[in-house]
Amino acid sequence: MPSRRSRRASTPFRHVALPPRLRLSDAISEQIERLIVDGALAPGAPLPSERDLAARLAVSRPSLREALLKMEARGLIHVRRGGGFVITDVSGPLVAEPLAHLLGRHSKAADDVLEMRHGLEATAAFFAAQRATTADLRKLEKAFAAMAKKQTHADSIADAAADAAFHLAVAEASHNVALVHVTRGVFTLMRSNIARTHDLLYGDAGNLHRLVDQHRAIFEAIRKHDPKSAQAAAHAHLAFVQETLRNLNGRLKEI
Repeated sequence: MPSRRSRRASTPFRHVALPPRLRLSDAISEQIERLIVDGALAPGAPLPSERDLAARLAVSRPSLREALLKMEARGLIHVRRGGGFVITDVSGPLVAEPLAHLLGRHSKAADDVLEMRHGLEATAAFFAAQRATTADLRKLEKAFAAMAKKQTHADSIADAAADAAFHLAVAEASHNVALVHVTRGVFTLMRSNIARTHDLLYGDAGNLHRLVDQHRAIFEAIRKHDPKSAQAAAHAHLAFVQETLRNLNGRLKEI
């Protein structure tokens, strides 16, 4: 079992030095906010106890308490049941549920969503290949394995959720806070869009293997830290989905 010293050595928190003309509580909140932006403190993550956090930051508990209350007032943290603070998920949905439902069910709107995903996911894959850490790669590998296992068409909702979770993990590995925020904000829309495409694509059994191979190509390019290949793999995946759906919808209109 790691000692207290070794556990503290791995903490993201550092002693707070008071800059000139700045209140200590502002310096404390600034460090915690920076950790949120950098992704070191994820939504839902609990903060250490007040005593422990004050020791890690080398500040007084009254100054820490003042900083936490300011952050709570800004909506960045909130009190959890049982006491203590947790990081608030500030990336609420950018697309309302009714609109996501409409966009996911109609072919023209679904095609528009795929066009949007081209730019978002290819950019995320590019930066993920540049910046993914060992921890990111472990998370991506786990997400890919779950996605590949779910592609059975036994439960299209579960399939779509696993697929969308993989793409969210790619965005998180980009370490671009704006990309992560937008991807989380349209997650429901992505999941709805993916569920619709799966229902149509699974008419051809070969598409199941193609989709898994395309996601594997994205993951492998990121794992090899090859940004251009990762971006190209994401584009190839979405282009295949888009073109296949356009052909299917064209044939359905002729019937």
